[in-house]
Amino acid sequence: MTSSPNIPGVHTPPTSSSRTATGLLAYLLAGLYFGIVLVKSEAASWYRIQEMFRFESFHMFGLIGSAVLTGMVTTALLRRSGAKSRDGQTITVTPKEKGWRRYVLGGATFGIGWGLAGVCPGPIFTLLGAGVWPMLVVLAFALLGTYLYGAFKERLPH
Repeated sequence: MTSSPNIPGVHTPPTSSSRTATGLLAYLLAGLYFGIVLVKSEAASWYRIQEMFRFESFHMFGLIGSAVLTGMVTTALLRRSGAKSRDGQTITVTPKEKGWRRYVLGGATFGIGWGLAGVCPGPIFTLLGAGVWPMLVVLAFALLGTYLYGAFKERLPH
């Protein structure tokens, strides 16, 4: 098994097991909070997603738009602020390569999967937690798609 390269500030080895447990607890709590937000905002609702795809409601467009706006503002602030990670390393945001093919192909693949399944990847686990067991099929195919990407990534436009 080959090890992946360590990215400074991302793959920093933990200094103690208690720090790792604290980090895992923080991720668990953040995921739990995110799941609650998805359910309460109805972002995990199949009916809301179908309303969006049929242009019958602004609800999901508003949620997605606010997430995009938040991401844009956060990224701009990170680029300008010189913020540091917990390890004291400067956080950098790598510029994306120019081109359109990968965005069109990736967006189309994501959109087709989202339209067919009625859910994007984040809410899969939220819906499983809410007892929507058919999402196990969606999860299985999401994992299969991830595996296939890994198998064919050398042949795909990046």
